Amino acid sequence: MRFTFPATIFVAFFLGLSIIVSAQTESRDQVLNQIEAKRAELAALEKSFLEPSADDYAAYAEFLKQPDTGLTRLLPRETYDDDVKSNKKSLTTRGGGAYYSFTRRTHEYGWGTQIGLEQNEFNVSFAGADYGMITNLGDVPLEAVTSENPAIKFLASYSAAEEEPQARSEYRRFASGETIGGTIYKTRAQARLNRTYALRGIHYSDSDVLVAFRIIRKDDDDSVIILWKLLKKYPKPELARNN
Repeated sequence: MRFTFPATIFVAFFLGLSIIVSAQTESRDQVLNQIEAKRAELAALEKSFLEPSADDYAAYAEFLKQPDTGLTRLLPRETYDDDVKSNKKSLTTRGGGAYYSFTRRTHEYGWGTQIGLEQNEFNVSFAGADYGMITNLGDVPLEAVTSENPAIKFLASYSAAEEEPQARSEYRRFASGETIGGTIYKTRAQARLNRTYALRGIHYSDSDVLVAFRIIRKDDDDSVIILWKLLKKYPKPELARNN
């Protein structure tokens, strides 16, 4: 004797199965939407965390009306970058808010990053053949700094290396430190409150800039607030690779 299921049972079974699959799909979509919402919320919180204070902006409001100027906070990499394994306070911003690009105006570490903060030192050379140099100008007002400043003239007139071996040689030169006209130019400089600095950042196929900045404040977490101005933008440098 053959036992057969009525057609309505098969229909009901497959309808129920499709409803379950649909419910699971909708549930995963909902979770994804929640993740995206949380990510946007976290990005907004991190942006707020990285912002200088309202008092900082108010104190330098007149200066910030000028073109190519800005105010930014740099966080200490050893505290906030998730690449540092001992970190307990890491941010999702790549680089942990320790880096900044004056041309892209972003803290995200990557192409065109011109400055970083780690162990109370500024760093201006990071990856590949890109390189830079920085010097401490002392306690001078940022408003008074121009490319004609004696200590900046070398940075302003410096010609970027055009071939990879030369670029890597220049990186080593400034990593060791180079004294020219009594001024020391290095890839690193100690971060000191109420000091003004000048840097040249050379990033092949991206940017080449001369920037002056001043540390106006340090916070309890060792982050620094810098007031900056772009002194000169050079043609985008290109590098002849060593084949």
